[in-house]
Amino acid sequence: MIPRLSPDALRGDVAEMLRLRVERLGYLGEFFRCAAHQPSALISFMAFTDDLKHALPDRITETVALTVSSEVGNAYERHQHERLSIKLGFGEDWIRAIEALEPDHSAIGETERRVQTLTLAVIRRHGHGTSGELELVVASIGHEQAIAVLMLIGRYVTHALMVNALELQPPVPSPLEATS
Repeated sequence: MIPRLSPDALRGDVAEMLRLRVERLGYLGEFFRCAAHQPSALISFMAFTDDLKHALPDRITETVALTVSSEVGNAYERHQHERLSIKLGFGEDWIRAIEALEPDHSAIGETERRVQTLTLAVIRRHGHGTSGELELVVASIGHEQAIAVLMLIGRYVTHALMVNALELQPPVPSPLEATS
């Protein structure tokens, strides 16, 4: 069992990096309480995350986050991104469409459809034989953002594998469960 670090046990730079997030959410998630055992790597991971979020429109970021978390069974991240997607105004129908993992769903726009198709292909085929899907994403958003999408897929897969291996439970409920 990996011990969970308390907020006062965090290295100073990690505590500072997480301060605004903890204040906004009202809690220090178990993922951070575990990952903080590798403080420098956690800081790099969060900087990587922030850089990729700045590189992409929110709708594309949330498409990747919800697709990966749904495909690999990471309710911890899925619930948080459902809440964020609602806050961003994407709506429950859009979230449910993304989480259905059926890119041809009518509630999903063409760019999101292409991004979801690529995301699923990369995960399911371990990145092999995905050039056709990648080219469609490049045609929609350009090569710089397509690279950001590929890197974001890796980021969310990494998070999911850690959460699943640590058997972490979601820190918040799904906002969709009450209205299912």
